[in-house]
Amino acid sequence: MKISTETGSCAQTLGQLKTIELVAKSGFDAWDFSMFDLKVPGHPLAGDNYRQLVREFKKVGEDNGIVCNQSHAPFPSFMEGMKSLVVRALECTSLAGGKICVVHPDNNKCAEENAELYFELLPIAKDLGVKIATENMWNWDEKKGHAAKAACSHHDDFLKHILAVNDDYFVACLDIGHAEMKGLDTSSVQMINTLKGHIQALHIHDNNKWFDSHAMPYTMDIDFKPIIKTLHDVGYKGYFTLEHLGSFENGAEEKMRNMADVARKMAKEFESYS
Repeated sequence: MKISTETGSCAQTLGQLKTIELVAKSGFDAWDFSMFDLKVPGHPLAGDNYRQLVREFKKVGEDNGIVCNQSHAPFPSFMEGMKSLVVRALECTSLAGGKICVVHPDNNKCAEENAELYFELLPIAKDLGVKIATENMWNWDEKKGHAAKAACSHHDDFLKHILAVNDDYFVACLDIGHAEMKGLDTSSVQMINTLKGHIQALHIHDNNKWFDSHAMPYTMDIDFKPIIKTLHDVGYKGYFTLEHLGSFENGAEEKMRNMADVARKMAKEFESYS
C-alpha cells in the first residue's frame, strides 16, 4: 500500500515545486496535485506556460523518487465558466503523470443531472488517459446545526451517480471525513461495502463526526480501524491519500514528516490483514 498527500495547503507557503520535494523527503510515495486555486485570476496554471510548469512539477517528483497519483480539479465544478478550468485540470493531471482527477458533483443535483457534465468530460479524459472520480459531498442544515444530504452524500446515492455514468473511466473517490459527518445517515464502512471496486481514490482526514475539520487522522473521533479493514476486505488497490488541510507557515518539515508517519501507519495496518 502506497501513501500520498495533497499539495495545496503546503504550496501556499512553499510553492508547488518545494512542496513536492518535501513530500518526497518526508517519506510519501506520491503527491496529490491540488488545483483548487486554478480559478484564481493570475494563477500560474491559468497562463500560457502551464504545460511547462507541470512538466517541471513532474520532473521534481521523479528526481526525488515519487509520482503524481491523483489530482483535484477546482470547484464548484458546475459554476459558470468552470468547465474550461476543469478541462485544464484534466490535462495538467495527465502532464503530471496522474491517473485520477477528482471532479466534484453539483451538491444539489441528482445523479442523472450530474451525469450530464461527466458525459461531456469523459471523451477528453479518455484521450488524456485520466479517470474522473466523483466525491461524496455535504450541505449544511442551519436549523439543525449539522450536515445535510447532498450529491453522493449517502452510500446509495453515491452508487446511483456511478451507475448513471457507467463507464470504466468514471470512479469513486471516498472522502472519509465527509462520510462520517452527523446528519448524512451513512459511514465510511457503509460507503465501502456499497461501492466496493468503484472506489479507486481516497481523501483521508479526521473530524469530530460533526464538522468537516480535515484534521490529521487519529487526532479526533473517527475510528479508522474498521474503515481500513473494510477497504482491505473489498480489495482496494489505490493509494492512501491524506487530505489533511492546514497551515505550513511554521515547522513545515516536521508537519509533513508527521503526516507521512501517520499515512504509513495506516498503510501498514491495511497490509497486516493480508
